[in-house]
Amino acid sequence: LEKQYDKVCGFYKKHKTRIRYVIYGILITAYLAVVIAACSLNFQRALPLFIITVIAIFFICWDFLIAKYEDRIAAFFSLGERCLEKQWLWMKWVLRAALIVTIICWLIFDTAKQGSHQLISFGGLVLYVLLMFIFSKYPARVAWRPVFSGIGMQFILGLLILRTKVGFDVFNWLGNQIQTFLEYSDTGAKFVFGEKYTDHFFAFKVLPIVVFFSTVMSMLYHVGFMQWLIGKVGWIMQIFMGTTPVESMVAAGNIFVGQTESPLLVRPYLPYLTKSELHAIMTAGFSTIAGSVLGAYISFGVSASHLLTASVMSAPASLATAKLFWPETEKPTVTLKSRLHMAKGESKNLLEAASQGASTSILLVANIAVNLISFLALLAFVDSALSWVGNLFDYPQLNFENICAYVFMPFSFVMGVDWEDSFIIGGLLGYKTFFNEFVAYERLSKLIHNREKGGSMYMNGVKQYMTVRSEVIATYALCGFANFGSLGLVIGGLTSIAPSKKRDIAGGAFRAMIAGTVACFMTACVAGMLTVPSLEVPCHTLLGSVFNSTDFPANSTELVECCQQLFT
Repeated sequence: LEKQYDKVCGFYKKHKTRIRYVIYGILITAYLAVVIAACSLNFQRALPLFIITVIAIFFICWDFLIAKYEDRIAAFFSLGERCLEKQWLWMKWVLRAALIVTIICWLIFDTAKQGSHQLISFGGLVLYVLLMFIFSKYPARVAWRPVFSGIGMQFILGLLILRTKVGFDVFNWLGNQIQTFLEYSDTGAKFVFGEKYTDHFFAFKVLPIVVFFSTVMSMLYHVGFMQWLIGKVGWIMQIFMGTTPVESMVAAGNIFVGQTESPLLVRPYLPYLTKSELHAIMTAGFSTIAGSVLGAYISFGVSASHLLTASVMSAPASLATAKLFWPETEKPTVTLKSRLHMAKGESKNLLEAASQGASTSILLVANIAVNLISFLALLAFVDSALSWVGNLFDYPQLNFENICAYVFMPFSFVMGVDWEDSFIIGGLLGYKTFFNEFVAYERLSKLIHNREKGGSMYMNGVKQYMTVRSEVIATYALCGFANFGSLGLVIGGLTSIAPSKKRDIAGGAFRAMIAGTVACFMTACVAGMLTVPSLEVPCHTLLGSVFNSTDFPANSTELVECCQQLFT
């Protein structure tokens, strides 16, 4: 038996690669047979599986071809690149002129069709770019390629997602799938906290979602899927924007993970980064949110598809604002030629990765809970103190939100928000900047619920809810970690990873927070330009007034849309 066993082991060692290929071949064949069977039974039902399979096959073939024939592919395209370089002097002016003409024509036709709100949002985008340029660290050294290509990528992404039916349906479907997926955390919460766990909504419903999402992300990180996905997104941004591999990779990572986790992907390279690259890394962290807290905001009732869109659109915007606010003045040492290797997970197997993800989330959950308790208590105290001061001057309604509303009101208006709603959104931006985005999204969710419930828009002279358009723009503007609490977190997190860069990190963190805030505002401007106005009047109010009237109701777009909603 021992001799036979040794023979088998020897045969396996000798033909290990072939045996592995045979096993992979059998598994792939079985999977494709399942896909074909599912599609033949009901193609409409199996459509998501079919699309995922096609995308997976495309990228597997792409990775195989790049790994085997990279030099030949590069040589093939180098001829075209040389020709382009020779003609680039006159071509760049033609392209710029064509771009300006396209923008003007699009603005004219879109404004004629959708109204002037889109024009205000475009003006806001231009204003933010000008402000960043005026207050830039080195205005004369700005490289405009990353700036314009970043805004262009942001606009194209927004156009595909918000204006095309396919893009909107895909992200809407993704949002619905994420919402369904997050609901599985209820099973664990119900078992631990009992049947009435929703009575304590935030503690027992929202925070378990953070734990569940952290576990899943850790597992995806272990199998290498997250590194692969981040690598692909980072490569696209690097090619289109001309940014360095490290800052592109971290910006891509911030779409999925937090501002202190994404720099760990490129940990070995951090000591060799320039000041501009460090600033770009910090800006990317401030202008996006982590996947783990994304689930929590969705559970508040904020639109999942808009939150997903904001996370994706803010990544190129963060690099655009970073390179505008702190241009590159040094020569980067980590370039395209020096291969970038991302850090791998430390867990030995999938179960350990799941356990580590759950354990890691303990600190995050505790941090969210204690910060909310302290910030809301502090806010109540500040509001009470301000009300007392205001009472001395016959203005008892003075509070923190009102002060922030007046400060941030112009910023929210230039994003394309209605003037009546800009005061409310100004207050939300104040909460997000001085406290955190959790507090701001919690307030926004109340406004969304008030609109959905209907009722009087004004109560004692105070507006109870906003238009749908204003809610959408607010969702994009708040979607980032740019607040004073995160400032200390980023400085502490990055200096622990790269102690030699402590002075540069501390010196650039505040500018990065401003750049991250502006990146979110720019994303909101693009969303304001591309959001199609929808029905603003609550349906039950409209239908109630129509059916209570003595005359037969006249047909209108609003009435048809309401009837469709009611039927659904």
